[in-house]
Amino acid sequence: MISRNDPCFCGSGKKYKKCHYPEKPPETPAQLAKEYEKKYDIILKTKEQIDGIRKACKFSAMTLKTLCEAAKEGVTTKELDNLAREICRKGGARAASLNYGSPPFQGAICTSINEVICHGIPEDRKLVSGDIMNIDCACILDGYFGDCSAMVMIGDVSDENRHLVEVTHEAMMRGIKILKPGVKIYEIGEAIESYATSEGYSVVNAFVSHGVGLEFHEEPQVPHHYNNVKTPLAPGMTFTVEPMINVGVREAVIDKNDRWTARTADNKPSAQWEHTVLITQDGYEILTKP
Repeated sequence: MISRNDPCFCGSGKKYKKCHYPEKPPETPAQLAKEYEKKYDIILKTKEQIDGIRKACKFSAMTLKTLCEAAKEGVTTKELDNLAREICRKGGARAASLNYGSPPFQGAICTSINEVICHGIPEDRKLVSGDIMNIDCACILDGYFGDCSAMVMIGDVSDENRHLVEVTHEAMMRGIKILKPGVKIYEIGEAIESYATSEGYSVVNAFVSHGVGLEFHEEPQVPHHYNNVKTPLAPGMTFTVEPMINVGVREAVIDKNDRWTARTADNKPSAQWEHTVLITQDGYEILTKP
């Protein structure tokens, strides 16, 4: 029988009374998985599933690295999209975003430039000096999903935009570095927004991080801003951390024509970085490291 002052059964290192109390401790990892699926609709992955997700994430990260290296002045975002399709074809993978949603997304990647927050559709627009762009790459390999994104800076980028890109990366890493069993989801948004606002930026609240691995989008939803989601993290959870940080206001406007492209309401620059992470027994693993 676990005591209130014993370490919590979830592996957080906190006392039971400060973590999962008054929930009864599951007797086995299988019971913990059953509890999370029933209570939170969250799938705690098995070792076999984690191995498959890890491979999909490595493939996604490799693809993203190649795309970032190819993103140069004069290159079109459509050319980058074609490159992503070719990498997937040769690697026996599929692009998760292609034909996803309603209306079907018409890109193997998302290319979000300057004031575009996310879901930018690849087109014949050439990259020019001064652009900052997020490339979002999600691949399906052997039925498993990996998801990641990175910023690229084209040519002579302003100091303001360079600082935005750097702060956004640091915000993502601050959200990741606190991850371990027992941490509540709201603590991730707290770590991200407290830092971003200290640098004078706003955090987009129209879009959130998400579970990923067996599906493109799963539970849990993980806000990047201050929130009150008290779901505790547990070993076997896989999800993204992908803050979107704006120079100006946090609000987004969705393009009425393509119904995907999200821009800042004041047309000021935005940046985003993304990793897929796994919660381990005592911390986390970044699955989408190149």
